[in-house]
Parts: sequence; C-alpha cells; structure tokens
Amino acid sequence: MHRFIIILMLMFLGITPVLASKIPSDMQNYIQKSFPKTDFRFDGVIILPDSTIYLPLFPAKPLDVKEIQIKSTIPSGTTLADKPEIIILNNNYVLLKVINDKNGKKTVLSPTTIPDEIRNGLLPQDMLVPRGLMIPETLKGIIGNLDIAMAENPGLKVAVPQPKTSTVNNTVVPVPELKNKTFYVATGYSKNIQVINTESKTPAYALSQNYVPNNMKGYDNKFLLVTSFGSNGLNVISLPDEAVIKEILFTSKPDEILIDNNKKIAYVSCPEDASIFVVNLETMTLSKQIKINGMCERLTLSEDGSKIFYCDKKTNEIWAIELDNNYLLKDIGKFPNVSKIAFNNNKIYITSRTKNHLAIIDYATNGLIAEIEITAKPVDMLAYKNNLFILGAAENTVQVIDTNTDEITDAIFLNTNGFSTNINRIDGTNLAIISDSRASIYCVLDMVKKQVLKASSIEVPIRTIVVTDRVKKLNK
Repeated sequence: MHRFIIILMLMFLGITPVLASKIPSDMQNYIQKSFPKTDFRFDGVIILPDSTIYLPLFPAKPLDVKEIQIKSTIPSGTTLADKPEIIILNNNYVLLKVINDKNGKKTVLSPTTIPDEIRNGLLPQDMLVPRGLMIPETLKGIIGNLDIAMAENPGLKVAVPQPKTSTVNNTVVPVPELKNKTFYVATGYSKNIQVINTESKTPAYALSQNYVPNNMKGYDNKFLLVTSFGSNGLNVISLPDEAVIKEILFTSKPDEILIDNNKKIAYVSCPEDASIFVVNLETMTLSKQIKINGMCERLTLSEDGSKIFYCDKKTNEIWAIELDNNYLLKDIGKFPNVSKIAFNNNKIYITSRTKNHLAIIDYATNGLIAEIEITAKPVDMLAYKNNLFILGAAENTVQVIDTNTDEITDAIFLNTNGFSTNINRIDGTNLAIISDSRASIYCVLDMVKKQVLKASSIEVPIRTIVVTDRVKKLNK
C-alpha cells in the first residue's frame, strides 16, 4: 500500500520530495569549527573525521538562538572537542555518541537522570541505524517509528567462493594511482556486487542485492547508486555501512545513471516512462521529472553539466536536453545503430556500431561536419580534454581523435585477446579503466600519455565497474 501511494503521488504531482532529516546549518558550522570535514549525512547521522558517530535527537520545539552553544554535557564540564557521550545544545538539539558497552555492543549512554531535552527528543525517522545498535530501555521513547534491528546482521556483505590453494599468485601490483582503491564490480548475471581490492584478482567479498544490477555509479567515495533488472527502485548503498541506506522508487524501471558532481545531482533515465528524473544527492530524494521524447538510451552528460544527449531506441533519433535552458529539447537527427554519444568543443560525436562510422555534428548549426571511418565495432567512447577515446571491440583497439582537428592521431592496441566493452574514467585522475566482458581482464589507460599502463586479470567478468578510495567501515 505504501509503495502504491508513492507511485500515485509521482504520477499526479510529478515529484513530491520527502525531506530528509537535516541538521540546521548553524549547528553544522558549530561542529565544523572543532571537527572540519565532518560528514553530515542526509539521513541525519553525524560522522566525525575519525569515524566517531553521533546520533542527533530532534526536539519537538527547537529554540531559535543567536549563537549555538553547549548547554550541558555528559561527562559534565567537557567541550565538543572532547567528544563527550552526550551533548545538549542551547537550541534543544541533543547529540548522542555511539559507544561500545562492556560486551562490545554498540549503544548510547543512558544517564541516571534523563534530561527533558532527551526525553522529548526523537531520532531522525529515516535514519540508517548503525548495525547492531542497542537502545537502552530507558531511552526507547527516542525511537518513535524508526525501525531498529536489535540483533546483529551482516548487512549486504556476503562471502564469495575463494580459489583453491595453488602456486598461482593472486596478487596484483597496481599502478600508483590505484593504490588503496577498491573496485565495485557488477557482472551482469549475479545479484552480488563484487568488492575487489586493487592489489588482488579475487573478490574479497560481495554486497548482495535483491535483483541483478544493471547500472551503477559512485558518488563522493561514500555511496553507490544502483539500478537493477526487474526493479522499479534505485538503491543507494552507503559504503561505510555496507547497507542500503535508501530505496528511491520510480513509476517504471530506472536504467542509466549520470552523475554531476559539481551540482551534486544524478540523472536517472526511465525509458518506459519517457522521462529522466533528477535526484538530489545531498538528500537522496527525487527533485524533478524531465519529460522527454521517446525511449532514451546511450545517455551522455556534457562536461560542463549543461546538456544531456540521448538516443531514442525506437526511432534512432538523437536528442539534446538543454538543462540550463528550461530543459529545452533539441532534435539532432537520425543515426543508425548508435553505440555511443560524446560532446566536446561544441561538437557532437556519434558512433555507429554496425557501420564503423563516426559522425561529427556542429551543435550550433546542427550541420554535419564530417563522417569518418573508425575502428571496427565501436562500443564505447570517452571525451577527455581535447581528445576522444573510441573503444573498438573487434580488434581491442582504442583510437584517439583530436577534437580540435577531428583527425585520428593514435591507435592504442590492448592485446588482451578478449572483447572490450566499456571505458570509464577514474574520477580525479587522467586514467581510464577498460573492461572486458569475455576475457575477465581490465586495462588501465593513461589518457595523457595515450598508453596502456597495465593489463591485469580479474576473477569476474565486468559489466559495470566503479572505482573508489578505500572506505573505512563504520560497523567494525
């Protein structure tokens, strides 16, 4: 019934965002003074840089104060920098520190005399509770309708079969830029997301899902956004918790995901609904529904975040959405068997998988600049600075095109004897990961030097891969 109501609201109202519990900005600023880089998570949890967790109690009647100050603490006489077990602020908000009891269980302190600010406070009702948290009986009133699992559970983490002991070396020496990073890999056939340290070929463990993941993107080294085959939901996985922190429901099956890190938003396509939805990544809520023409696929976001390009899978029509121009739709034209769209230097680049052609369109005039022969079976394409990297599956080749002159300048041979399928930039670097669905191998491409730095085997085929910094877990 709850699911039906959400869908009904989406259908009749477009988008009705449900506001997540947000710590007031003046409180955030006050805490940041003592602990810069504190993470104020969208569900209300406060995580200090050393992974100390505070759970906020929202007052029934917050006080409007000129300046945030500490009213009292337990132990008394301590400051915020001392990280006391309980902090009561002068605006009636309370911060409860997550601690370990004598048995090693996570809990919060229950004072002998419970202050009114705690007695009348309430935990955020959409909060992802730290796994295994035990709320003392004397504080059960702060729970409200929040679902708290009282028993330990493994979250999404599941074991994976490990290779039998052999003389084969299972380790990998990563390139320096991949040191202390983690691969999250969706295979396309398993419900599990494989978690692989870059120093290894074999998954350390996996994150289980209810459906086989379709598309997957990372955000802020803290979250995975996952769409799945057979599901109308987008799962938001908290990597420090290794748990689904939120499921965002759509009116039809979501498909591709684009991330705009600068604007802190994601674009999620729903082809069956002829829509692209905007997700606010600060609150993990739907903020807008963009109605489009046709069933969208092959989505591409321009580097400046001003345009989305897509292909209508039914008509082969290419469309542009001008995001900064009231979502104006611009018809680019029809192109056969589109495998990828890229945008660079105010030009649209469109590959045709069957014709092995690259069409180059002037965005301002919509005129055809050129159509050139490229590597066979172009399956993916990545624009980086003034270069275009086109991945050809037939010969496992990456062709490089200078977008200033639109001429082929380099051909990089991968020599993997497989069938390369995707090329993805590693955020914050000049590197790209080239995955291979047939050979269970990946290549690390330096897009400045225009050379393969490393080719390494991996124990699972790669449909989608996300590379993040190694995340410190909160539930250990």
